[in-house]
Amino acid sequence: MRTEEMLLNVGPQHPSTHGVFRLVLRIDGEIIREATPVIGYLHRGTEKLAEDLTYTQIIPYTDRMDYVNAMNNNHAVVLAVEKLMGLEIPERAEYLRVIVTELNRVASHMVWFGTYLLDIGAMSPFLYAFKDREKIVELFNELCGARLTYNYMRVGGVKWDAPEGWLQKVKDLIPYLRSQHREYMDFVGGNEIFHARVQGVGRYDAGTAVQYGLSGPGLRCTGVKRDLRTGGESYSIYDRFDFDVPTSTEGDCKARFFLRMEEILQSLSIVEQALEGIPEGPVMAKVPRVLRPPDGEVYAAVENPRGELGVHLVSKGKDKPWRIHWKRPSFSNLQILPRLLEGENVANLIAILGAVDIVLGDVDA
Repeated sequence: MRTEEMLLNVGPQHPSTHGVFRLVLRIDGEIIREATPVIGYLHRGTEKLAEDLTYTQIIPYTDRMDYVNAMNNNHAVVLAVEKLMGLEIPERAEYLRVIVTELNRVASHMVWFGTYLLDIGAMSPFLYAFKDREKIVELFNELCGARLTYNYMRVGGVKWDAPEGWLQKVKDLIPYLRSQHREYMDFVGGNEIFHARVQGVGRYDAGTAVQYGLSGPGLRCTGVKRDLRTGGESYSIYDRFDFDVPTSTEGDCKARFFLRMEEILQSLSIVEQALEGIPEGPVMAKVPRVLRPPDGEVYAAVENPRGELGVHLVSKGKDKPWRIHWKRPSFSNLQILPRLLEGENVANLIAILGAVDIVLGDVDA
């Protein structure tokens, strides 16, 4: 049958693109022949703005880059400044950083879990995930006074210590989150309709993942066991904790789903260990009131829920950076999308797009 190709716009006002991402598809019947991502709807010029901000003033801007993962964003930029200045961080501050970044990883994966299932047609998981995420958000609100843009990290430590009883509340929350995780896996992980929807869809191998510069679950789903919290790339005090780095060799949407769900359990384990070992003491190093890192450049990276979040910082010895550039995991992960969609059925579009897991503030920084 002779058919005529047509262009189909998915977004920017489409539920699966969450308001700020456009995908132009060239389709032949039900088959996607070409996919062109169009980004920039959320671009705010953060890197350029940072050149006119002091190092402390930059931190709130990082909250907005990945708006469900502010703690890890804060961590990346303060690590870069601390590395350049050669600062030693107080032990208690390091433990608090690990606790909040891992809790934020859990909350971020919950957002992904709920919205991914919602995008492919299941409403109930979204309600469960956001109900449970709210408990983490309430703890963060008690810790730093914010529910989304936390602005908690500081160069040299954290803004302030945990309030009285806060650590115990975190400890009490862990068993509940584990029980809810089992429930998620019962009604989604074992659902044969869900398996049929994602198994074998959006598949690629390790060579392709490396070629496209993928990181995080998008890389580990092909069997490449790379996590910046482990091995020679380990940062902060992660080398003190015992946890696994989940991997798979399937490389499809199903593998990426189960990897992220397993990462929730590993993060909860890290938080438990940190709560057991957290020492007393100060939460801020002795740093100058006005930060002026010495001349030089440095690269520091953290393991964001979506992959490697790096900061390349260049200093000229002044109170503001000469240049700063973020290596954003969502931007890198987005590059493989046209390859995954070419030749696919339109019906698999949303399952593939959601499993890539991109946050557009992170793409457009």
